[in-house]
Amino acid sequence: MRPRASWATLSLVKRAHVLGLFGLVLTACSATPPANWAKGGAILDLPRARWVRGDVIVDIVPDGQILVNGEPYFTLDRGGRIADLDGEPVALLEADGRVSGADDTPLGMVGWMNSALPEQTTAWLSIQPSGQVVRYDDEGEAVVYGVWMGCNASPRTHQACTYVTHVLAQKLRTEEPRSGVSFGIGIGVGVPLR
Repeated sequence: MRPRASWATLSLVKRAHVLGLFGLVLTACSATPPANWAKGGAILDLPRARWVRGDVIVDIVPDGQILVNGEPYFTLDRGGRIADLDGEPVALLEADGRVSGADDTPLGMVGWMNSALPEQTTAWLSIQPSGQVVRYDDEGEAVVYGVWMGCNASPRTHQACTYVTHVLAQKLRTEEPRSGVSFGIGIGVGVPLR
């Protein structure tokens, strides 16, 4: 019977092979960055700005950190790249306003004052010159969605705030409970009443 080889006794070549296979498996599981990630997209100016929305406070720091309630959440650079805390791509704002996520997933359009969801032609969010954030619900009604302070230094700073709002609001939107009363028929079937 052959003795079992430990990691320490494996030859250098075998260790490199094992590590290479492990790295290949990890790479195969990760998402690919948007096509222009390395080059970058829209040129942004990073302000010191704050979005207050109820009990959620979002800060953009000039070094590119995006803080949510004082905790690091994302990073943003002057090339329109938003990355998570591990440096993985979250979104890229292209020069023409298109926003792409990992694997080139369309995430909508962002201008300097308005943004639209993927495959939509009308704005779902606007940041007014006063800093007030307006979100348009499914029926097109304007709903106040907080206020930004510090975004009006230039169109590029305003667009940075609109971009951050667009990306974070999509995440918040999926986490918000649906309003209205609902009833169910059987298990798991519900129809919202408005």
